[in-house]
Amino acid sequence: MSYSARFECFAGCGESYPLNEVVYRCKKCGSLLEVVHDVAELKKKSAEEWKKLFEDRTRKNVWPYGSGIWGKKELVCPEVDNENIVSLLEGHTNLFWAERFGHKLGLNDLWIKLCGNSHSGSFKDLGMTVLVSMVKQMIAEGKDIRAIACASTGDTSAALAAYCAAAGIRSIVFLPKNKVSIAQLIQPIANNSLVLSLDTDFDGCMKVVQEVTADQHIYLANSMNSLRIEGQKTVAFEIVQQFDWEVPDIVIIPGGNLGNVSALGKGFLMMQELGLINKLPKIVVAQAAQANPLYLSYQTGFKEFAPVTAKKTLASAIQIGNPVSVDKAIKVLKQFDGQVEEASEEELANAAAMGDKYGLFNCPHTGVALAALIKMVDRGEIKQNDKVVVVSTAHGLKFTEFKKDYHTGALKGIDNKYANLPIDLPAKTESVKKAIYDHLDNE
Repeated sequence: MSYSARFECFAGCGESYPLNEVVYRCKKCGSLLEVVHDVAELKKKSAEEWKKLFEDRTRKNVWPYGSGIWGKKELVCPEVDNENIVSLLEGHTNLFWAERFGHKLGLNDLWIKLCGNSHSGSFKDLGMTVLVSMVKQMIAEGKDIRAIACASTGDTSAALAAYCAAAGIRSIVFLPKNKVSIAQLIQPIANNSLVLSLDTDFDGCMKVVQEVTADQHIYLANSMNSLRIEGQKTVAFEIVQQFDWEVPDIVIIPGGNLGNVSALGKGFLMMQELGLINKLPKIVVAQAAQANPLYLSYQTGFKEFAPVTAKKTLASAIQIGNPVSVDKAIKVLKQFDGQVEEASEEELANAAAMGDKYGLFNCPHTGVALAALIKMVDRGEIKQNDKVVVVSTAHGLKFTEFKKDYHTGALKGIDNKYANLPIDLPAKTESVKKAIYDHLDNE
């Protein structure tokens, strides 16, 4: 069978472009683009045949199908030749049953999709493998692309740098100066990126990178490029496959630039169209209260949307006041009985620490999603037997300063109620035993 995909105007004006064209917005109306597949061709294979194919490829070593993304190549990006795929065997991340955490909240079926258990430590790997592979394909076809660039609050730049290093393509990253963690800054440096530290915030970096990539020799890698969405939508595929093709009731995901929200919805909708699933989950987007334009729009029933000036937040990767993918996100939320929640700095910090207490190791952005979960449980909007998945977007090891500051009380204005500090003792057995039993007796 011959599978194919193309760019189409998201606003529906009828324009379309091949995936190997350097284009990010509709040339006719200026709307974002989306990747559209030849679904009629895909439907020639039955749902059961697709399921069997995906199961047979999972975690196998036949190139490139062992990847969680490229194991579903026909549904993601059939336009790339296998020899041009740049993969670090991303995907297939843990779906962790947070049993004790769930029981503490009064839930029987709470799961955490650990997307941070990936090569560069975040879900951004899922989309970057598709985008960099497509650029490698275009270069092989003769296009004069000299570098790939992105604006980033940390995770996108890490993923771009890693995949470009593997592909032998120059990467350029625009970071807001002094607004990313050391761990996030060092990743593109280590992977030989050209790192540009700009005296602005993410939205300012995004403005500059769009102007720079108007030069077609430098390809844009931010999520306004819908190739990224094709990889990220496999989070939905994996969740359902890991549940033996059962759909959860509720999925909660942090939202910044909002490409991940539209990707998640696109994945579920595609599976429904192909008959792999027969219902859709409720999707909840969680935003930091310091950067909450989608939440404010939700309060109006999405009748209005206005960018905000994002304030400093511990959830730095979603410190975005003017999200590029807002129209796509709103469309998805309307299709999925969607909801938007916000979390204060104290709520997200304590929620992340609470999750850690029960076996997780959360990034602050996952803390935002967990805070939304806790609020919805407290309001009775999530019931005891609902099957709930929280999408954890990055690994906690990228945010050790945040965790250290939380437990030492260095986060100003936050009551760190789950703080857990070492106990300084002399190296004497009796002193140690007394400290141990005093602690155990007081639990």
